[in-house]
Amino acid sequence: MNYRDIITIEPGKRGGKPCIRGMRMTVYDVLEYLASGMTQQQILQDFPFLTAEDIQACLAYAADRERMQFTASA
Repeated sequence: MNYRDIITIEPGKRGGKPCIRGMRMTVYDVLEYLASGMTQQQILQDFPFLTAEDIQACLAYAADRERMQFTASA
């Protein structure tokens, strides 16, 4: 799975934040739910338009951004 096939960035949508498949759900939204203690299953139940692959793409995107930020500052 390549997160670039799932995570989209559109300047006019949600202020240009990275979103899932062009929807208004942002990567940040999903990461915040996970950080607050929600399980993947709970997120999928609350947001039936999301898939497990969408959640994995959010995690992969965040990991890649963190890696790029660390590399840029090194």
